[in-house]
Amino acid sequence: MAWRKALMIAGLILVITPVQADELAGMAAFVKGDYRTALLEWRPLAEKGQAEAQFNLGVLYDQGLGVNTDYAQAAAWYRRAAEQDHAQAQFNLAVLYANGLGVAQSNAEAARWYRRAAVQGLSAAQFNLGALYETGAGMIQDYGQAANWYRQAAEQGHAAAQNNLGLLYANGQGVARDLAIAYAWYTVAAAQDNAKARFNRDQLARSLSPGQTQEGERLAAEYSR
Repeated sequence: MAWRKALMIAGLILVITPVQADELAGMAAFVKGDYRTALLEWRPLAEKGQAEAQFNLGVLYDQGLGVNTDYAQAAAWYRRAAEQDHAQAQFNLAVLYANGLGVAQSNAEAARWYRRAAVQGLSAAQFNLGALYETGAGMIQDYGQAANWYRQAAEQGHAAAQNNLGLLYANGQGVARDLAIAYAWYTVAAAQDNAKARFNRDQLARSLSPGQTQEGERLAAEYSR
């Protein structure tokens, strides 16, 4: 649940409004480790309904930065941002539901918020939603849906999703069994130092024909692109 914020200016004159100035002041304080000041800068914006500030407050309470850790407060601020379609807030709220932190544990609620973030393209949410479908936690088990969400995350470079998609192909769960495709996804994930994928690839390689291995390598190169 790492806090991420990027500001890119390329040959532009940036006109900073009062709201932006407060947000930037909070960012500057956060980067310096002055979390109390960040809290003071962001709270008025959050109370006025700015989703990014609400998310940022949620992170401070979630991680105990400048305040005592308070998952209920974190959940409350994440929810306000999440309801404005802030994808990372939706993801973080889902994590709290999955673990019962600050809210009653509910895989169904976790799945609901993961889905809202997943359809916005957040790869971590796509992966977690795929995992819930694979295990049937909070929903009816559906390997086809698991493969669908893993694939979307895998195509964004999510190594764990690539490994899990490989497993589904290796076992023929939700997809037609195809060892060359399984080998390919393991290979792509292994290239990102995913230890599970490296182990799975090496184990699978022992049972592949030369033709399957060659096809797997070709597909891995294609998927990597």
